Amino acid sequence: MTDSHLLPGAGCGAAILDEEGRLLLIQRLKEPEAGAWGLPGGKIDFGERAEDTARREIEEELGVRIELTGLACIAETINKGDGRHWVAPVYTARILSGEPRVMEPHKHGGWGWFALDELPLPLTSPAHDYLASLGRQVPKA
Repeated sequence: MTDSHLLPGAGCGAAILDEEGRLLLIQRLKEPEAGAWGLPGGKIDFGERAEDTARREIEEELGVRIELTGLACIAETINKGDGRHWVAPVYTARILSGEPRVMEPHKHGGWGWFALDELPLPLTSPAHDYLASLGRQVPKA
């Protein structure tokens, strides 16, 4: 019998850019990677397509409706405070409607639009993986 806690989990996220090319990041308050700034997204529920999860999670977290515009990369988060291994597609996206705001203050400490050369640190593993897919390296704090 396999311990399901030892199996990789599935999540997803979205790299949302505004008209000025700034990236929307949220600050995590919970593990994995509590305190770090990252891409919005979350855990995929059984039977839910990753694309649907990304749209649902971002509406729950930020109160905005998004359109996915492509697949940017596959991110991995391995034992970053929760003892788990997460695999997550990261989509590129844009906001269709709504203004971002923290909808889950027990999970997120804030949000913001950031120029790619002025990102807050530390960044989550998926944010690093997304930036690497663009050919950018960001120092780890």
